[in-house]
Amino acid sequence: MSKAEIFKRYLIFTVGLFISSFGVAVITKADLGTSPISAIPYVLSLYYPLTLGEFTIIFSVLLIVIQLIILRKNFKAEYFLQLPVSIAFGYFIDFSMFLLKMLSPDMYVVKLLFLLVGCLILGIGVYMEVLANVVMLPGESFVRAIVMTLKKEFGTMKITFDVTMTLAAAALSFVFMSHLAGVREGTVIAALLVGAIARFIGKHLDFLPEKLFASVSRAEDLVEELIHEDAEEIKNENVRYGIRTEEAYGD
Repeated sequence: MSKAEIFKRYLIFTVGLFISSFGVAVITKADLGTSPISAIPYVLSLYYPLTLGEFTIIFSVLLIVIQLIILRKNFKAEYFLQLPVSIAFGYFIDFSMFLLKMLSPDMYVVKLLFLLVGCLILGIGVYMEVLANVVMLPGESFVRAIVMTLKKEFGTMKITFDVTMTLAAAALSFVFMSHLAGVREGTVIAALLVGAIARFIGKHLDFLPEKLFASVSRAEDLVEELIHEDAEEIKNENVRYGIRTEEAYGD
């Protein structure tokens, strides 16, 4: 993979990460329950003084540590990239929540609209992260670790993981606040819609990876070809005038 392609992929991933965080913030502002992966951090942020983004970072680090324990020597060095990504994602969430701090819908219809728009935004962000294909977020990477260990299907384990996160968040809300908080119908809707939206976009933009990344490779191949042709031309000129290549370059 060329440097230009790596840069482009990480740029797309970073933009996708921010869009995802903004989607999480919009869903959270709908006040109908947040997405499954954010459910536990959100419930904890309702009880403790830390923000949703800060608890997201803490929870992500916990998932990374569990991956280390599960995978042991199979935990690749590149998986540590989840750490800076988690920190960035957490702060992106807090920044997005700051941008939306004046928004607080009261009517249920408006809340539902916020939820659906948030799911759409989050779905676009997830698609961009998948498109970039450089780093997995700790939630998906944790599921991958389980799949690698138990030899199960990723889709099945992802559903199991989302359900577990949702139930755990609901249990925590009863423990800390004695009532259900942070987990509602919006959590279920987000779980069903976000992945479907990302897959829909991917299906209809299946030409995009080749357009984005193949063009970079082709451009670099063209540059290399031109450099090679120039070198050959210089060499041929040197031979024509009886000059050795080494002499021409002072070697």
